[in-house]
Amino acid sequence: MKKILLLLLLTKLILSANNLEIIDPYARATPPNMKNSAVFMTLKNNTKEDKTIVKASSNVAKFVELHTHNMKNGVMTMYEIPEIKVLANHTTVLKPAGLHIMLIELNKTLNIGDSIELNLEFEDGTIQSLNVPVKSVAMGMKHHH
Repeated sequence: MKKILLLLLLTKLILSANNLEIIDPYARATPPNMKNSAVFMTLKNNTKEDKTIVKASSNVAKFVELHTHNMKNGVMTMYEIPEIKVLANHTTVLKPAGLHIMLIELNKTLNIGDSIELNLEFEDGTIQSLNVPVKSVAMGMKHHH
């Protein structure tokens, strides 16, 4: 009985260690031969500590990068960033034309209805694995209005 209680306690601690709620994750569908895509989602931090994503990986892309967009000299520019911070008791939205996760050099076409694996690695070393559905960008954007 003590072993079961200890196991339940450890499981609860592991699950609550990150305590980051991931809402409506989706990967952008691609036409054949398109080599890049992106992943979007809402990250809700229900803790009193900031959470920082420092790396992402996926089985469908050679490279996975954390990205954002900025207007520079009248041109919208996308670029890699070292981290995505989700402040304590706040929500961070990853969306088109904003923060997002880039999938670079895809090894397959991402079709609507498929799903992909995505791992988010946090500053504290924890990894959160997701099964992310593939949607059209227009469908995904409806969730953010």
